[in-house]
This record gives sequence, C-alpha cells and structure tokens, in this order.
Amino acid sequence: MSALNASAADKPRTALVIHGGAGTIERSALAAADEQAIRADLERALDAGNAVLSGGGAALDAVQAVIEVLEDSPRFNAGKGAVFNAVGGHELDASIMEGHTRRAGAVAGVTTVRHPVQLARAVMEHSSHVMLAGAGAEAFADTRPEIERVANDWFDTDVRRRQLEKAQAAEQARASTGVPAIPGGYFGTVGAVALDARGHIAAATSTGGMTNKRWGRIGDSPVIGAGTWADERCGVSGTGWGEFYIRNAVAHDICARVAYRGDSLDTAAGTVVNRVVPAAGGDGGAIALDAEGNIAMPFNTSGMYRGWIRPDGSRGVAIFRD
Repeated sequence: MSALNASAADKPRTALVIHGGAGTIERSALAAADEQAIRADLERALDAGNAVLSGGGAALDAVQAVIEVLEDSPRFNAGKGAVFNAVGGHELDASIMEGHTRRAGAVAGVTTVRHPVQLARAVMEHSSHVMLAGAGAEAFADTRPEIERVANDWFDTDVRRRQLEKAQAAEQARASTGVPAIPGGYFGTVGAVALDARGHIAAATSTGGMTNKRWGRIGDSPVIGAGTWADERCGVSGTGWGEFYIRNAVAHDICARVAYRGDSLDTAAGTVVNRVVPAAGGDGGAIALDAEGNIAMPFNTSGMYRGWIRPDGSRGVAIFRD
C-alpha cells in the first residue's frame, strides 16, 4: 500500500445526515428560486456540521451546529421560520442526544429562545433533568447567559402567517358543515445525525410544531425516543405527524431493530417509516445513521428536504424522490 493510500485508509470515518422536514412538497408548487434557496441552506448546514467533524470535533457539536443554521433560516419550520399557533404566536420544541453516554436534553413550548437546540443542550449539561417545558424552560434559560433571547415576533414570517390564515379559514369552513377538524400543517421540522472520528453518534431535532396548534400541544421532536434517539450503534431524527411518532416510539424503534433484531439500518428505518407509521394512520420521514457510517433517509410523503455527507466524502442534497 502506498503512503497516500495508507493515509486515506487510516483517516477516521465521519458521516453526517440532515433533514429540513418531510411533507407535501410538489415540484410544480416549488418556485425555482425557492428550491435554490432551500438547497443552499441545506448545503450551509452540511458545511457547518462537517467543519466540526473534519476538525476532529464531537458529533454532539456537529448536530448542534447544523440545527442552529437551519433554525436561523426562514425556510424551515424551526426557529425563524416556525409556524404560528392558534393565537398567532410561536411555541418551539427541540431535543439533542449523545449516543455513547445516553445523555439527552429537550425543551418544549419555548417562546423567546433564538436557538432552542442550544437550550436543549443546556438542559442536558447544566441541569439534572431531560425535558423542561413552557415557563419553566424560559426560567431556566434566564439562568444561562449564553442563551440568546429574542422577542416572540422575531420568529414571524409572512409565509407562515398566510399558512395560519389558510388553516383557520379551512377550520371555520369545516366547523360550519359539521366535518371534524383535522390538524394544521406539521412538516418542516429540522434534524441532524452525526458520526464523529471517535465513532460516537449524536442526534438533534428542532421544530415549531403544527400550524394552528392549541393548548400547548407538543409533538415528537422534543420527546426522546419518539423524534430523537442516539445510542452506540445508531442515531435517528424524525419528521412527520408527531402524535404517531410518539405512539410508535419511532426513533427508538428504528435503532432497536438494529440492536435487537440485527436489521440493517436501511431495513429498520424503511420498515418503521413506510409500514409502521402509515399503518397507524400517520406519515412523514426520518434520517438515520449507524456506527459504520451507513445512512438511511426514508419518507412516505411526496418529498423531504435532506442532505448528507458519507464517510467517503461524497455529499448531496435532495428534495424529491429523484
């Protein structure tokens, strides 16, 4: 083996996979400029995570770096682009997990935290808890000077306001006919899973939840085992109809199938997303990564914003099935 080949063979294997949400993403309805901007944001997020990994950094730092980029983009349902709830505000959820230690942190229903994933990590590292919600999470954020705060209307975007107006008009129309209401849009959640040079896996997820949500509704994104999971072998971040991801412990189920059944990552993720979730009445997608750097990105909707960097350095971003 030449010195060059030996050096390449000895280089630690790292990998990264990210998503910006699954859902009804029709090619005909996505303007070329919007598609270009979304792809550019996904590339920037990949660059942020890869900069950590290629420098020998931890998977935990890499997934946080990815999520923070996506939380600052108005094009995804997280952070700046979060959907509106029923009273015209924003309630944000996020979680993060480190596989080899099983440490995890999560926040739900926060309203003034620019980067909910950062607060989720603070819960993990600076409290004795895993999940904090609502006013309590905000009070905890008050004790952490590194957590950047913004007014709730900082998260506003015109696109999301129009979505709220459309959802509420549809809700009123259904009410007048006696047809049961259905949940508002729930796609756009962002997530990341990384494998670092030490062989450690971490996963993180962040979301604004469902358009027009009420009563402090919380989906799967901040629920460890439902929307986010990482262990020594496997990591997952989900995106979809959160109630069904919670009921089926989707993120953990995928990794459990790898650990206990010996399923390949692709088989495990595909079975849960394409069979278990639809059989229960839900839909969505997930990204998954194992300790060998294998990546799976199944979804049962018309599209899922996603990006990846494999251990061999190959990378890409995609929206539709092709």
